[in-house]
Amino acid sequence: MSKKILGIDPGSRATGYAVLVQENTSYSVEVCDVLRMAKMDNHNDRLQYIFEEITKLIKKHHPDECAVETPVYGVDPLAMLKLGRAQAAAILAITNQGIPVAEYYPKMVKKAITGNGNASKQQVAFMLDKMLNMPEGKLSQDATDALSVAWCHFTHADRTQNQTGSKKMHQNNSKSSWAQFVEDNPDRVK
Repeated sequence: MSKKILGIDPGSRATGYAVLVQENTSYSVEVCDVLRMAKMDNHNDRLQYIFEEITKLIKKHHPDECAVETPVYGVDPLAMLKLGRAQAAAILAITNQGIPVAEYYPKMVKKAITGNGNASKQQVAFMLDKMLNMPEGKLSQDATDALSVAWCHFTHADRTQNQTGSKKMHQNNSKSSWAQFVEDNPDRVK
């Protein structure tokens, strides 16, 4: 059985993307790169570019599902607003193609790869390199982040329920209920 996940790390100046392919129990990276918009002065032009390029990626690689990292905090409110708009442009491109999309917080992505939600980006990149047949050459941080999001989605795919085509996954658990905690941690309940 084969499954493709398009992972996206949205940014208003650089948006990372990666297509991770699962063939039975093995995984491979089909593409892992970055959309660069630093030379574009107009923010609206960047958003249009993200929308158009993500649409092209979907049409070229035909992913089954998509996963997008969700920004959670920042020092500059204007920067966070621009980041949220970049995320929205990517999600709109995905949903316009009729593909399910899930959102993941950065801590959840790091935990899925390293087992530690507070891991450094270097630790995440190291683990990805050990787990996957990585593309030749050094990947940018944005490309690695996108690949991390795709991997996180694979590890949570069995829990994700795309009833409406989109479901936000929380940092610590896909279900934030006591019952889910008990189910996931039977050895911790007395």
